[in-house]
Amino acid sequence: MAVGSRTACPKTPASELVRHFVNSTPGVVLLKVGGVGNLAFCPIGQPSIRTRFAAEDEIQCIFKGVLTNMGSLRQQYGLAKCYDEALMVIKAYKDLRERSPYPPYSMLSHLSGSFAFVLCDLMSSTILVASDVDGMLVRLFWGITSDGFVAFSDDLELLKASCGKSLAPFPQGCFYSNTLGGLQSYGSPRDRVIAVLENEEEIFGVTFKVLLIPTL
Repeated sequence: MAVGSRTACPKTPASELVRHFVNSTPGVVLLKVGGVGNLAFCPIGQPSIRTRFAAEDEIQCIFKGVLTNMGSLRQQYGLAKCYDEALMVIKAYKDLRERSPYPPYSMLSHLSGSFAFVLCDLMSSTILVASDVDGMLVRLFWGITSDGFVAFSDDLELLKASCGKSLAPFPQGCFYSNTLGGLQSYGSPRDRVIAVLENEEEIFGVTFKVLLIPTL
């Protein structure tokens, strides 16, 4: 997905990042997502944290991890047992879209478990990315390539080669969307997410943290 700002640190363009991932990853699946960008993933992995992909009504989703409250979510959305986590996220997003202008945290706060996902809505050119509140089992990183594209991956080394210091861990309990408010915390919706500059010797240029607003 293209963004407006660029930095001096990134090393390679987005096309080279995709090419490297495809060439170095056996069994990779690559999908071109309209004008939004590319989705690439490898479906091989441990049963509890394997990557799932689903597509429905011009919406595509890559989901890694597990939702521990699938039973209650199926009941909430009236879904059959055959729905996995990726399809569940699509269904929840569609329900959110139909109820617009409901904020994304009203959907994401219902998800429990260890997970990260990237969802692309081709109809509205919307991208929605989120990570669970703990970030222990599934790590997600993001950065900016040399040609100004935002890249997301659970592979830190992959992004380091293309994003240089324009790289950071995706903040836990947060979501990012190009059309739904940018980077926000769904775990603490009232609180702001701020960027904290790191030292030069650190791998990451910045880290993102939720700035808690004191309550009386």
